[in-house]
Amino acid sequence: MSHAKLSTAEMGRLSVEAYREADKLPLIAVLDNVRSQHNVGAVFRTADAMRMERVVLCGICCCPPNQEIHKTALGAEESVDWQYYKDTLEAVRALKAEGYAVYAIEQAHNSTTLEAFADSLTAEGGHNRIAVVFGHEVFGVQQEVIDLCDGCIEIPQYGTKHSLNVSVTAGIVIYRLSVAMRQIAK
Repeated sequence: MSHAKLSTAEMGRLSVEAYREADKLPLIAVLDNVRSQHNVGAVFRTADAMRMERVVLCGICCCPPNQEIHKTALGAEESVDWQYYKDTLEAVRALKAEGYAVYAIEQAHNSTTLEAFADSLTAEGGHNRIAVVFGHEVFGVQQEVIDLCDGCIEIPQYGTKHSLNVSVTAGIVIYRLSVAMRQIAK
């Protein structure tokens, strides 16, 4: 059995044009005042990998085109649709009006673990349109935004630190939800 790396051609990746035309997972990442351009770029790259519908940038988030975003996104900012809202509350209201269930990714009273949330989606056939809100690197998701969301999802942690980097959190959450949502779609 060979474990030779696949070449880019063998991976069969979509072109940017084909990506734009392809069906997308009805999953949206909302960035609530994420200040690091590298974190924003990493979320774009993850969104591209999971073929998500779009990324919503809010508040102090920088927007493409931006060289620092590009360093981490590696061009995903060109394939993934995105929107900008000055205020995250406005973005959440707009997403709810579009029929999305919106969840803050935050450690909060009565939050649901990521695994329990994903399992409930699979078991119940769950929501077919989900938006997840990721917060500022220091302050997290604004309380007013949490209050407007349909609930909170958290990643259990067992070490001494109380949080993960926002781009790491986004990668874990987006991957797990995309697996659950694709199981539902089968």
